[in-house]
Amino acid sequence: MEEKQTSIIYKISKIISDFFNPLVSLVIFFFYMSVKTYSLHASLLYFLPILLIIILPVITWIVWNVKTGRYTNMDVSNRKQRISLYFFIAACVLVYIGFDYFKKGHVDLIMLFILILLLTMQLSNYYIKSSMHTAFNIFVAALFFALDTTLGIAWLGIAVLVGITRVVVGRHTPKEVFMGAGIAFMVSFVYLYCNIQFQS
Repeated sequence: MEEKQTSIIYKISKIISDFFNPLVSLVIFFFYMSVKTYSLHASLLYFLPILLIIILPVITWIVWNVKTGRYTNMDVSNRKQRISLYFFIAACVLVYIGFDYFKKGHVDLIMLFILILLLTMQLSNYYIKSSMHTAFNIFVAALFFALDTTLGIAWLGIAVLVGITRVVVGRHTPKEVFMGAGIAFMVSFVYLYCNIQFQS
């Protein structure tokens, strides 16, 4: 009976963990922000470059590396395998930042801080495999918080849940989850501070 319950907890944790991966969480945020901030046409113009320059290339990169055996799984749980993933994502974000800068004449603050979070996670990865799922969901909570306090707090609850599921499914140790959370809280605090300064 106890084994069955553990199995159900594992299955539910796996669903939550798989769904709230960094890409899906960021897509949800960008979709919400574009719909809330822009008209339908402007939303498409804002979201389409993110989709084409960052999201689709990263998904293609992960799937290709899993199929060719370079990555063990879609989570890229192996610390050594993550090195190339972090560099690839950072390259995509840099290309987007450059594209957006030439289009608008200023750097996208959100993308800049996604890059900072990625580089910090990459640095951490040389010492400990910090939880990327936890870190990015905490950062997404900060992004939501800047737009809507209630949504930000709700997403922070999701981030905590994701952190727990990462341990339950065996992708991370509690130490790795706390490390990812710590990095994300520091980056998120600086982002929220800068966001307030730019708006005032």
